Amino acid sequence: MISRRALEIATAALTGIFGVVVVVSSIDNGIGWSSAGVDAGTFPCLTGIIIVLGSLYNMGQGALGRGPSELRRLAGLFVPAAIFVAVIPIVGMYLASAGYVFAVLALPKRQSVVSALVIAVVTPLALYVVFERMFQVSLPHGALGAAFGF
Repeated sequence: MISRRALEIATAALTGIFGVVVVVSSIDNGIGWSSAGVDAGTFPCLTGIIIVLGSLYNMGQGALGRGPSELRRLAGLFVPAAIFVAVIPIVGMYLASAGYVFAVLALPKRQSVVSALVIAVVTPLALYVVFERMFQVSLPHGALGAAFGF
């Protein structure tokens, strides 16, 4: 029988390999700035680096035997993330991100409701400023945004 520790290390290795593949392929697409703005591979490269770092952390935790011991904690992040992805086409990225941030902060009682609301309002505003205004990249507005003319 395969131990839990071995499975955690193997999973971290697989996600780490995926992250390395993302970084390498994004370098082929070009990273950095060009005369047209941000190159196509910049954001995937940053995402790949985050995946690799997270995988290294998870591999270390798995090797030390400190992996997540509660399925409830894992579900507390996965279920809101799945709902987040599912509602993006309906309500758009901004409302979905506000709901997700609120759900992962307030529902498991990690933050007070007021603090979670403030963070949930600031997050989509920051997304809007960074993507829509600074990079001029439109994030999905969803059916709700289309109904209001966005």
